[in-house]
Amino acid sequence: MLLPESFAAKMQELLQEEYADFLASYSKPRYYGLRVNTLKWSVTEALDKLPLKLSPVDWVNEGFYYNEEDRPAKHPFYQAGLYYIQEPSAMAPGAVIPVKPGDRVLDMCAAPGGKSTQVAAKLGGSGLLVSNDINAERVKALMKNIDLSGIRNGLITNTTPEKLAQTFPQFFDCVLIDAPCSGEGMFRKNPEMIKDWEKGTIEQYALMQRDILDEAALMVRPGGVILYSTCTFAPEENEQQITSFLRKYPQFELEPIVDIPGFDRGKREWTGSIGQDYPLEHTVRLWPHRIEGEGHYLALMRRNESYVAKEGLPSNEADEKAGKSKLEKTGNFTLTKEEKRLVAEFEEQALTRRFLDIQDGDMISIKGHIYIKPKGLPLLHRLKVIKSGWYLGEVKKNRFEPSQPLALGLEETDVKRAVHFSADDEDLYRYLKGETIFRQGEKGWTLVTVAGFPLGWAKQVQDILKNAYPPGWRWLT
Repeated sequence: MLLPESFAAKMQELLQEEYADFLASYSKPRYYGLRVNTLKWSVTEALDKLPLKLSPVDWVNEGFYYNEEDRPAKHPFYQAGLYYIQEPSAMAPGAVIPVKPGDRVLDMCAAPGGKSTQVAAKLGGSGLLVSNDINAERVKALMKNIDLSGIRNGLITNTTPEKLAQTFPQFFDCVLIDAPCSGEGMFRKNPEMIKDWEKGTIEQYALMQRDILDEAALMVRPGGVILYSTCTFAPEENEQQITSFLRKYPQFELEPIVDIPGFDRGKREWTGSIGQDYPLEHTVRLWPHRIEGEGHYLALMRRNESYVAKEGLPSNEADEKAGKSKLEKTGNFTLTKEEKRLVAEFEEQALTRRFLDIQDGDMISIKGHIYIKPKGLPLLHRLKVIKSGWYLGEVKKNRFEPSQPLALGLEETDVKRAVHFSADDEDLYRYLKGETIFRQGEKGWTLVTVAGFPLGWAKQVQDILKNAYPPGWRWLT
């Protein structure tokens, strides 16, 4: 691989005696990884049932290397959301951030969804996950991966950090920032990134990262944490960025990240004189010549509970009134009697549980689209909300049609009717391609599963199982 001359010269200056090993890493093949989705099954069960040759990733209990030729994205277990394909080093931020069940978590730069799905598994279905990305096109991939993973306690937004901060002052237990960066750590994985690096400047990314960190500081509750990560080697985007943040926000302190074999420590000496007062060795670096993975940097910062400072966003009564007025004009998204009747009718016919009786969320309707919205949210009128919670389905003319996210968020025991396929059943592949299946069964909505794990819906009509697998998800012939 031909590296840019200026990049190579800088890395040689930074790494010195390690530079030869660093340079040699670019002649080695990249590593491929997947992460087991523990929302749906255990690591032990996955290792028993996955037809793949796997070896563990040291820093993630549910992370594994796989052989490129195994192509796990072509297995129906992938369509069931049982694992997420992810570069091994990219699993480190989600592994390090101290999320526990019940926490409120924000993933500020979430697309395509790897870290959000990892955090959701840590939450275990409780608490709140807000996944945001400012790029509308990238949000599409984020939403599909959230749906695939069976996440029920999530909100997806497409907005600026500034508007998030206005909506969620001192709200979150954990904020994850996988910051936009110059991408130097991904050159081996994706050589096309070299062209992007040559077009951009490190200084531009550093300014962007600073602005994101400024807004994140406003959203963390006392005692909460920010996990900052990049996939670049540049000190300007890593140690120097963190030093500047800590100088500006003395209420935050670095917390040490656990020692992992192969991980390196952040360097005070790469900050000049400004970083000498901060324990930058608490941050970590992942180098491609030291581990089986690509380049990353991680810093964990906790907000001191006892620090008193004039910060946060003052309450704007006029703005709050405008938000409440907007909700009132839209009917506050309350289900109509007809919508409640049709949802209840579907539940009675198809499910063994009742969503109308849920305690951990509010059922809402947005133009006939029915969601379970997590409780405890502030007014969201400032935000462009892409997904308002767990999407159950759509009320149409005198009927309710269940959604793909509903299917993937259920368990086999939640439904009255299911059709079960093995992973090598020809009818399973017909279903994934969107074809009709001729099969006897009881009339009504039926959950289609592979090895007992939900894949989607079909509707039994006489001896035909009418396919309801979404067109955008279907396998190509």
